[in-house]
Amino acid sequence: MKIYFATDVHGSEVCWRKFLNGAAFYKADAIILGGDITGKVMVPIVARTNYWEARINGQTVRLETEAEVTDAERHLRSRGWYIARVEPDELDELAADDGVVGERFNQEIMRTLDRWLNIADDKLGKTDIPCVVNGGNDDTLAIDATLEESPYVNFAENRLIEIGGFSLVSMGWTNPTPWDTYREAPEEVLAEKIAEAVRGVPDMGRAIFNFHAPPYGTGLDEAPALDSTLKPMQGGNLMKPVGSTAVRSAILEHQPMLSLHGHIHESRGICNLGRTTCINPGSIYPDGVLQGVLLELNEKKAKVARKLLVSG
Repeated sequence: MKIYFATDVHGSEVCWRKFLNGAAFYKADAIILGGDITGKVMVPIVARTNYWEARINGQTVRLETEAEVTDAERHLRSRGWYIARVEPDELDELAADDGVVGERFNQEIMRTLDRWLNIADDKLGKTDIPCVVNGGNDDTLAIDATLEESPYVNFAENRLIEIGGFSLVSMGWTNPTPWDTYREAPEEVLAEKIAEAVRGVPDMGRAIFNFHAPPYGTGLDEAPALDSTLKPMQGGNLMKPVGSTAVRSAILEHQPMLSLHGHIHESRGICNLGRTTCINPGSIYPDGVLQGVLLELNEKKAKVARKLLVSG
């Protein structure tokens, strides 16, 4: 069977559409999105007298027509940015209160997620191709209930999902980051979460781990070293491992057939931990390019027969 895996689209609508299209394009039997589905940036588009105005990349952009606004919104969504159309008084309110900003940001996240799930249903709802989606550390916990209610997309967190005779187990949580994100916890807590997730796996030789954090020290977790102000050291050229020791230990202990990861966008690659094939396809979502991996699994021999990093 063929599986297409991608991760870390961070709100990029063009990457979400490419992920869904991957089922047909790669003739995949299942598609899996590993985590960090939501974006990080919201751009207000302000209604002025007879025109609209937005602040993009430090520059004020004037939009004269509805068509120009629609084009700007499409471009921003492709980069993973959310759009809030507001009146001037609403903009003042957003500027004055971080709580109001957070509330509006979460509203835009949920509106976008609802639209994305409708797109998934339109594209894949009439097929029998499983579409599995999980959260990541940058995803608010509020998205879980919406994903669980989707008639087509399978929400994966802490669930055992059977795909073509293989057992998929997922965990979107990561070890601590400098940014105090939504789904991160100390390594000992991650170890407990992993133990709970894998408890029902009938055969580790046919298991696929879908853990957002890559295993520590494998080359799949190399990120720019940061100084005390969270700025990259040596212009971003100094790298260091930032993955999870709990994930590494779990892979070495259980030796699943395959382990899929994301989280560290710069560390696209494939490695082995014992008998386990470990993969991080990376992410360059701001460019509207979706990186992924196409996997061909041998059901009879329970092995990864072929693996190919792809992008487009």
